[in-house]
Amino acid sequence: MEENETKQNLDAIMRKYDRESNTRIWEGAPKAVITVFLALFSLYCIYMTLFSTVLPETRLSLFIGFIIIAGYLNYPANKHHVRPNAMPWYDVALMILGAGCFFYFAFNAMAMIRLATRIQPVHVVIGIVGILCLVELCRRCVGIPILCVVAVLVVYAFYNQFSYSADLYQALRNIVYKLFYTTNGVIGTPINVCYTYIVLFIIFGAFLERTGIAAFFINLANRVAGWSAGGPAKVAVISSALCGMVSGSSVGNTVTTGSITIPMMKKTGYRSEFAGAVEAAASTGGQIMPPIMGAAAFLMAEYMNIPYSHVAVKAILPAALYFAGIFISVHLEAKKLGLKGLSRKELPRLTSLVKDSYLLAPLVLLVALVATGARTMAFSAAISIFAALIAGFINFLLTAFRENKKTGNVFSTGEILLAVCRKTFSTTVDALVAGAKGSITVAVACAIAGMIAGCITVTGLASILINAIVQIAGNATIIGLVLTMLCCIVLGMGVPTTANYCIMASTCAPILVQLGFPVVCAHFFVFYFGIVADITPPVALAAYAGSAIAKSNPMKTGLNATRLAIAAFIVPYIFAFNPAMILEGNVSFLEIAQIALSSLIGLFAIAAALNGHLKHRINIFFRLLLVGAGLYMMIPGTLTDVIGLAVLAIVIAFQYFIKKRD
Repeated sequence: MEENETKQNLDAIMRKYDRESNTRIWEGAPKAVITVFLALFSLYCIYMTLFSTVLPETRLSLFIGFIIIAGYLNYPANKHHVRPNAMPWYDVALMILGAGCFFYFAFNAMAMIRLATRIQPVHVVIGIVGILCLVELCRRCVGIPILCVVAVLVVYAFYNQFSYSADLYQALRNIVYKLFYTTNGVIGTPINVCYTYIVLFIIFGAFLERTGIAAFFINLANRVAGWSAGGPAKVAVISSALCGMVSGSSVGNTVTTGSITIPMMKKTGYRSEFAGAVEAAASTGGQIMPPIMGAAAFLMAEYMNIPYSHVAVKAILPAALYFAGIFISVHLEAKKLGLKGLSRKELPRLTSLVKDSYLLAPLVLLVALVATGARTMAFSAAISIFAALIAGFINFLLTAFRENKKTGNVFSTGEILLAVCRKTFSTTVDALVAGAKGSITVAVACAIAGMIAGCITVTGLASILINAIVQIAGNATIIGLVLTMLCCIVLGMGVPTTANYCIMASTCAPILVQLGFPVVCAHFFVFYFGIVADITPPVALAAYAGSAIAKSNPMKTGLNATRLAIAAFIVPYIFAFNPAMILEGNVSFLEIAQIALSSLIGLFAIAAALNGHLKHRINIFFRLLLVGAGLYMMIPGTLTDVIGLAVLAIVIAFQYFIKKRD
């Protein structure tokens, strides 16, 4: 009874803070039909990605058409009026019209390509209806912020067309053609990457979650850090980092792992606001954790025109520093409160973890295939999905044999195998359905992001924005970085990871490139600041989800999460001014080691200043000194490192002196 109540509470939290969870309720025969459709859609995506050779216009339009059907079947117009097996007539009409428009383009792609800008009024109407149905679906499953950006850019696109003396119909025809019928709009780079890579990795993540790997990650984190001071919070950091890179959702990961870790943290002695903040900050960081990085790594590889494996490698050190910063803050808070870790008896047994380590095989296989380049990205994902299915079967089989042994061998081997096969089949269907559902939001967001990129390309707005910020910044590149950071945080509020990055890559990254920063640094910079919007008040959705589980003040939880994730606000500036951190350029091992060590010590100093306690309470003067020392450690150069280290040593020595005196 209590378990069902907890599940209902978690579902309610997900529905409140995560648009992807505001879905229709289907029961009985309709549920069975929709389940079959979604499972077949996932299989269709796998097949088409691996084997299809038809025109991109055909493939991508078909994909969006099916996404619109799946989207309207799952997302109601208003989350407050969801009734079982209820779908209003206007939703059915929007679904048929929207999908029909994209299917029309898919089956007449070659004819439309030949027509080019000479499209007829009927084609203009089809394009408008298709775009409007897509926009409405975006409002339902992604949110309004991204649509506000699109609306402003479309209005600007019309203004741009009128400046060339075009009449209303000509302007409308040109804009609809660019946004609907070319690969520079809805079916642009973002949706192409989504179709080619991201959907497969979402399905892979769904299979991984159902093999039991999330529980394995939590047990592993418990074994590694559960025994230390404030252990449960450190467990939350490690497990959320591992689970977050697979789930691809800050809010979803916060609720999933937080349902276990937040009560543990509160029981240990952490404040509710702090417990919710730790989970939110760590879960958000999962989006920057290689190798999967919440599926955004594939978009980054496409935009930067470098192999995916290079993106994953470049992300290692910044991600390690991010989580190290949270880990240090958690440790300092535990010492400040005098908290203990879990007892040795409560920790998972090492032998059990070793026995269950086969659950990591699909992830290891994926990394190996991608790193060696033995297969294409899509084929590597497909093989890894199959490996996850096998790992799940083995897990179910071993679990069944263990339970059967405990109950006195009630069932025969044949009965167990039959039951495990049934469970594997149902889990496979469940994973395929979850993969299809997870693809809806990402695909819709990528399609809308394609419209944003199309408007910017058509109007030449990118160069105008770039010139404006370059003029404001002048020779002070730091001003350009700060302005870009603010743009990313504002534009990233309430927007899913992949769409978030698409917007940043189209609007903000070119600004930094124009200011003289390397392309890789620019894209990593905007990606990081787009991500932290999930924990930055006032729209800190991940922090608010964490506060709901912790039963704490949402705004205080958001502020605590921002403080814990301070590394995310500092590290991008480090690699912007010192690209060696992301292995850009000809860098030696010694350079990398120096910047990693100095940045880590700098993060320690800043975390201590924000926490206000080392061996003793730190007064405001010494806290400012620690902030200065930390920032100096992060500025590239041996001299600044020495100065920062000296100041830090003085503060620590003074702390020891005060403690000894007391």
